[in-house]
Amino acid sequence: MTQAKKGDKVAIHYTGKLTDGTEFDSSAGRDPLEFQVGSGQIIAGLDEKVEGMAVGETATVTVPAADAYGEHDPARVHKLPRAQIPNEIELSAGKQLSATTSDGNEIALNVVEVGDEHVTLDANHPLAGQDLVFDLELVDIVEAA
Repeated sequence: MTQAKKGDKVAIHYTGKLTDGTEFDSSAGRDPLEFQVGSGQIIAGLDEKVEGMAVGETATVTVPAADAYGEHDPARVHKLPRAQIPNEIELSAGKQLSATTSDGNEIALNVVEVGDEHVTLDANHPLAGQDLVFDLELVDIVEAA
C-alpha cells in the first residue's frame, strides 16, 4: 500500500480540537485540505503525522503547542492608549483586528480588554499555548513526489 512521503501532495480530512474536546476547526462538509508533505504549509506536528500514512488510514495525533502555533508570548500583548486607535474602529473584547507593521507585514490582533484610557491587544495566534488534538484521515495522494 502506498504511503505518503515528503514532497507528495496529499488530501486529508481533519477535525481539530483542544485537549478539553472543544472543536476549533474541521474539514467536514468541505473539500479535503490539500498540501505538500514536509513543505511547512501546515503545522509541523500534523505534517509529521501524515508522512507514512496510507490512503484511507485514520489517526489521532496530539500536537504540543510548540509544534502547533507556539507558546503564548507575553511580549506580544500590548497595552496602548485608546487615542492611538482610530475612533471609527469599534472595539470590544474578542474582536479581531489587523495592523501593518513598520516593515509592511500584516499581523492579526485580538482585542483582550477595552478601557476608557487603554486598549489591550494580543498579537499571539488565538491557539498559541494550546496543545491540539487532530482526528485525521488521509483521503488521497494527489500527486506523488
